[in-house]
Amino acid sequence: MKASAELKSAKKKPAVRSRTTAKKPTLRERPEFWELRLYVAGQTPKSVTAFSNLKRICEEHLKGKYRIEVIDLVENPRLAAGDQILAIPTLVRKLPEPVRKIIGDLSNQERVLVGLDLLPR
Repeated sequence: MKASAELKSAKKKPAVRSRTTAKKPTLRERPEFWELRLYVAGQTPKSVTAFSNLKRICEEHLKGKYRIEVIDLVENPRLAAGDQILAIPTLVRKLPEPVRKIIGDLSNQERVLVGLDLLPR
């Protein structure tokens, strides 16, 4: 009788394990450093606004974990080719990878946060 009971229990379906989806780490759990490039053309109102908006967003969401490099294409137009810049102002997230680009004055904070992958899509 023991053998038949063991056989029956062996034929039972294995317990179903629930799949857990790996959740994205929150910003506080992210150890990476953010390297951002802002391409501008001189001190135009859009360029100044873009830098101001970017600085505010970084201070709110990446405090101490970011570096902003401002590249003025009026002074150095050849630098636009490296990141394939077609419009200005353009923000390029170099790190963490993958590279991401956001065009405009960065006034739509939600769009910028999604574009930088700080908020889910």
